Amino acid sequence: MPKPRIAVTMGDPAGIGPEICLDLLTDSSIADLCTPIVFGDANVLRLCAQKTDKSADFKEISSNDLVSATEPCVLNLGLIDQSLLEPGVVNEATGHATYGYITQAIDACLSQCVHAVTTCPANKEALQSAGIPQPGHTEIFADRTQSKKFCMAFLSDEINCSLVTVHAGYQEVPHLLNEQRIVDVIELTRDTHKKLLGKEPRITVCGLNPHAGENGLFGNREEELIIQPAMDRMRKEGCDLVGPVPPDTAFTQSQRNVTDAYICMYHDQGLIPVKTIAFESAVNVTLGLPIVRTSVDHGTALDIAWLGKADSRNLKSAVRLAVRLAG
Repeated sequence: MPKPRIAVTMGDPAGIGPEICLDLLTDSSIADLCTPIVFGDANVLRLCAQKTDKSADFKEISSNDLVSATEPCVLNLGLIDQSLLEPGVVNEATGHATYGYITQAIDACLSQCVHAVTTCPANKEALQSAGIPQPGHTEIFADRTQSKKFCMAFLSDEINCSLVTVHAGYQEVPHLLNEQRIVDVIELTRDTHKKLLGKEPRITVCGLNPHAGENGLFGNREEELIIQPAMDRMRKEGCDLVGPVPPDTAFTQSQRNVTDAYICMYHDQGLIPVKTIAFESAVNVTLGLPIVRTSVDHGTALDIAWLGKADSRNLKSAVRLAVRLAG
């Protein structure tokens, strides 16, 4: 069988994306598993290789060569003027380039030129300065693929979390929660983990408030009025659910031992345990898309960009998971 082709977006050129892409292109274990194709700027990668003392001996291809690619390579999109690029400093130009890498990779996957997309980190400030209306990758993918039901999830061998709300301030979270949204996230999480595990997953649902509301003592009874009804609906569909569990005890070792995936009500409720327990291995996945999209679980790390200090293990984990999900 031919190896799957994985589009890997280079991320913000001023961040660590170029550096970790260079590591990916020279990893023989990745090449044995799939054909990684970096969607980026070849000249930026060569310059980064000079700065970090890495190999720039990669194959460069055009869009016409995508479907025939069989070895690690770079699709040179030429989206940034190098005179506007300063490592560690994001600006409008890096935001425009980042967005171009993402959208062209999505389009290539929608047209089945590649089998999945893995993204290196984007910088939200750069995207905003470039006039991109979406706040991040998840929203860009959803809009570009016209997906109505989707969610952000983080998968690893140690812990798996799906998020009901994502990039919103704490004051906004209760107003964004509703029964249907929680049902959708549970359903998306269940479907993905059934595929990965080959069995019905056990899902722990977190409460929103301290002590899961303590029977209405804290919050506005979100657990009783929103979360529990959503769980009742999914239990009728055969879903194996536990909760709503108080968030402060949801991620103990004993609870993790009996949990295949968590449903978290807001960003940091899921991301704090994920990054504490599995920072180097957790992979960001967008569930509900018509294509496979995985991503690194870290930012652009501007403070160490182009210094030869970036760790590429998380990117490699994201590519490996993309291969599994595309399989």
